[in-house]
Amino acid sequence: MKNQTKITEILLLGFTENRKLEIFLFVLFLIMYLIAVTGNLLIIFLTLVDSHLRTPMYFFLQNYAILEIGYTTAVIPTTMINLATGRKQISLVGCVSQTFVYFFLGTTDFFLLTVMSFDRYMAICHPLRYTTIMNDRFCALLVLSSWAGGFFLVFGQIIYTTQLPCCGPNVIDHFFCDSRPLHQLHCGDKRQWLLELIGLLSAVFSLLGTLAVTTVSYVRIIDTVLHIPTAAGRQKAFSTCAAHVTVVTITYGTCISMYVTPVEGGGHNFNKVVAVLNNFLCPLMTPFVYSLRNQQVQNALKGALDCKMFSYKMKSVP
Repeated sequence: MKNQTKITEILLLGFTENRKLEIFLFVLFLIMYLIAVTGNLLIIFLTLVDSHLRTPMYFFLQNYAILEIGYTTAVIPTTMINLATGRKQISLVGCVSQTFVYFFLGTTDFFLLTVMSFDRYMAICHPLRYTTIMNDRFCALLVLSSWAGGFFLVFGQIIYTTQLPCCGPNVIDHFFCDSRPLHQLHCGDKRQWLLELIGLLSAVFSLLGTLAVTTVSYVRIIDTVLHIPTAAGRQKAFSTCAAHVTVVTITYGTCISMYVTPVEGGGHNFNKVVAVLNNFLCPLMTPFVYSLRNQQVQNALKGALDCKMFSYKMKSVP
């Protein structure tokens, strides 16, 4: 029998009750989080200060880095605090707020990945028309549409969620306020099935819809690359595409397995593992895959460091 008392606080079971393992996970997550945030902040800094990086591709990467920082920050700091202190409670308002920010930024992430794949498609498959089509106004419109699409697609669901009563038990078998376990707190309200249906349709649209466009873009890119006359050119293009496709595959694969496929026995533990990959690995990989391997970004970083060292030497001269 469920406790019919309305709840105001939620218990997150997290990963384990073993304190030594919790401290180990805290240190591991802290290191990964700091690397991910530092790498993405570096991308934002370089794209702002270096004039050579003021192109559509780096404009999209700048916004994507902002998204990655916000996306991982929505969940990871709270998780690390819970691991460090052993306190796993979170208020219902805080839980719903975390869910909104997490899914708003996550959904925007998919839209922006699609925009970035379209940008690469235009640059590689239609280079003569690229500068005409991908002008500043159109790029800003694409980014704004991505943010707006992510917001409105999630905002309505969150508002509807707050209208449903939550009853006990006030326990979520996860390390953050994910949507599926959060929905299980509702008191068997008849409107709950509609919320779950809306959530599934939203996931199918934002995940599978954007994945279809992204896949078509990369298929066309690969087809064009195959026709590059020089072997060196093909190898370089394939190396870049393979790295990008790896990030796309991990991002979409983890989210589809959590939000589109049905949950079966042992699904909670599986979702925790997949969520760790999605929240830690992808933001960690983004700076290295999309930017820091790029010669232009490396030159910009070297130039920024040289400028900093020159400024320091000038200040040290009496």
